[in-house]
Amino acid sequence: MTVVVSGVGVVLPRARSAPELMAPELMAPAADAPPIEPKDLVGRKGLRYKDRATQLAYCAADAALRHAGLLDDGGGLRVPGRSVAVVASSNYGNLDTICRAIDTIAEHTAAAGSAMDLPNASSNVIASSVAIRFGLRGPNLMLCNGATSGLDAVHWAATLIRGGRVPRALVLGVEPDNASVRAFTGGARTIDGAVALVVESEESAAERGASAPAVLGDYVRGAGLGRCLERLAAATGDRPALWQLPEQWQLPEQRTAAVPDTLLAGVARHDLGEVFGLGSGALGVLQCAAAVGWFARGGAGPVYATAGTDADDASAGIALRGRAAA
Repeated sequence: MTVVVSGVGVVLPRARSAPELMAPELMAPAADAPPIEPKDLVGRKGLRYKDRATQLAYCAADAALRHAGLLDDGGGLRVPGRSVAVVASSNYGNLDTICRAIDTIAEHTAAAGSAMDLPNASSNVIASSVAIRFGLRGPNLMLCNGATSGLDAVHWAATLIRGGRVPRALVLGVEPDNASVRAFTGGARTIDGAVALVVESEESAAERGASAPAVLGDYVRGAGLGRCLERLAAATGDRPALWQLPEQWQLPEQRTAAVPDTLLAGVARHDLGEVFGLGSGALGVLQCAAAVGWFARGGAGPVYATAGTDADDASAGIALRGRAAA
């Protein structure tokens, strides 16, 4: 079954659409930009007591669902709620809530905790909150498994579709930037934003008359980035036209990972982490959105989105193609 991308939502301090993710003027290293104000994008209603990651996810979800034509002018869902799954990825989403709860317990007792914080302490708060807000009653998954989390989320959304569970899924990647996250990451600045994709079967998109700018191709996962790239090339049958780099590829310990020179020599490379900051659990979703933006700007040929580190760690990759080239 062919799975296509029919909607993209980008909510980052330096970009608001898929084509902007590949804009030449944004290719410089990450710079300071005004933070996202969720109330300016989706209004104040429903934001109270929600953590920042969930608020950012609301914004990206709204943008992606509208781009895919799944929301009407009043924000109502145009398709049955049970026909839309939610798969979210975030490694640091509710870290600030957890740290605050631990500090409260340590300084006082568990009884001193805030009842309003309790829902936000659940690791699946982003996926569940988005589903409730938009009435998406299909399967609901939350991934927070490190570097490959975002690509894994895209893969599991496609698996739900190919397995016949739902015709479409909303995929979210979000990472907030706050004191707790910076303390955990050693001071690294995250994207402080969210990205969303609507993926669905080709038949579903055609029935709705929805445009589908990209097709999800093969997905591979295993130990070693180089071996993942070789398996991805074998599955697709040709060289990539663009390689979306893993997180922090510019670091020496990353560049020493075994990558096949014959496969990637001369291939254009794009480092979203260097441009927007630490993507972590959102990186894979962000890479897929950027691939859609690359196709929108006239790019052709397969794009490899990759995540992972050296040969001792898990790595993953997904190939995407522009719809006209599928």
